Amino acid sequence: MLYTERVEFIIQQLQLCANAKVGELAEAMHVSLDTVRRDLKTMEREGLVKYVRGGACLPETLDSISHFSGREIVNIPQKRQSAVKALEFIQPGSVIALNSGTTNMVLAQEIVKRFSDLTIVTNNLAAATVLLQNSSIHTVLIGGDVDVMERSTYGHFCEKEFSSYHPDCAFLSINAVNDLVGYTDFRFSEIGIMQTLAANSRRTVAVMDSSKLGKQSKKLLFPLSSIDVLVLNDITEEQKAQYIAAGAKIE
Repeated sequence: MLYTERVEFIIQQLQLCANAKVGELAEAMHVSLDTVRRDLKTMEREGLVKYVRGGACLPETLDSISHFSGREIVNIPQKRQSAVKALEFIQPGSVIALNSGTTNMVLAQEIVKRFSDLTIVTNNLAAATVLLQNSSIHTVLIGGDVDVMERSTYGHFCEKEFSSYHPDCAFLSINAVNDLVGYTDFRFSEIGIMQTLAANSRRTVAVMDSSKLGKQSKKLLFPLSSIDVLVLNDITEEQKAQYIAAGAKIE
């Protein structure tokens, strides 16, 4: 099990329980006690856990894993499954847009392996770095103020530049979706960007992992009907029917 996989497992265990013991984590992951201790100390330096004698717990607030580097290591397999499903909406020669967020960084990783002859417009610095690996993809990095924690640009200039593009498809990485409220997000500086992309694009696709389903974040982005397609790695037939009845279009 790789370090990133162990980190994801540890965070998931701590989200299920108030704390976890070193011995229990070592047994569950089939690694040594020393490996778990080193992982927990590293995770504490990264602000992901609070390392205590004999084990660990989550920090007092989950805000410590709300920034990009924290979310980057959570639900990686699920994000990748969603990203792969989203690829069907990309046509060669098209112009697509990616906003900031870890899921769109994973989507960029899948795009560079499978596509060429694309123009990709983005404020996502992490995704742009990935896209540079494929020289046949024309990457346009939108400028603006730099959000170091989110690895993205934002602000009036960023939104104005985005408004001059009319992409064939915009892929939006969004924090939460709820059948009663709609799409919500905690990144206030990203909201205007996402709304601009949704208004200007021929098709808008929300790409999310299933852990976001049924959740509600800080501020309303869109009602369910405003997004053309919601792509999830997994959803039950009952959930799908529930969200379709509320106005969502789901893949």
